[in-house]
Amino acid sequence: MRLKKSFGQHILVSRGVLNKIARSLEIKEGDMVVEIGGGTGNLTRVLLSYPLKKLYVIELDRDMVEHLKEIEDERLEVIHADASEFPFCELGKELKLVGNLPYNVASLIIENTVFNKDCVPIAVYMVQKEVAEKLEGRRETGWLSVFVRSFYDVEYVMTVPPRFFVPPPKVNSSVIKLVRREKINVKDLRDYKNFLTTLFANRRKALRKKIDKELLERAGINPDARVESLTLEDFFKLYSLKNS
Repeated sequence: MRLKKSFGQHILVSRGVLNKIARSLEIKEGDMVVEIGGGTGNLTRVLLSYPLKKLYVIELDRDMVEHLKEIEDERLEVIHADASEFPFCELGKELKLVGNLPYNVASLIIENTVFNKDCVPIAVYMVQKEVAEKLEGRRETGWLSVFVRSFYDVEYVMTVPPRFFVPPPKVNSSVIKLVRREKINVKDLRDYKNFLTTLFANRRKALRKKIDKELLERAGINPDARVESLTLEDFFKLYSLKNS
């Protein structure tokens, strides 16, 4: 099947990696699973070997949608949609998400996962290695990393070299596992996201130029500090004081 560059398609062909991804999802009997970007169905078929109750596959490429519909399994439902804005929670209250995410929209899909966190206790994603390391906190963090780690523990599962894909990407990939943390009291996720993006804008500037100095002092944070020095607890504390 012809792949389309516009969709950032790199098909994972390593059976070992496909099995590792499926195992990481910890599928149990009766689980509802959502695969993002089913492509040629390599991971889809592995997932269907588990005793899941339902497998939804969200695919944007119409040609791939028709190809996936050829897989005969009554538990499978293929949905033609954009996963970066799809309302996952409309599919169920407890969903396990999984997928080899296209590099060009991976961040948007991960962001959308957080917006649907109430129905997504676990997600296992293949992303560019650099993105995985930022999300885990190994590299210089950004607003998305803090946004994700505010609600999920991020586990680095494995590194996947380019040779395991067709066509091979120019960078290494990684599998990460997101496990939802205990309930965090943030009622308005979009407001929290805006709060984080404001703090990370012009990251060289001191925090006092972005947020009230008195608020920083109340939180026990040096007003002259920069955003990269803040811990996850600092972000929560500042946000809570801002909205108190």
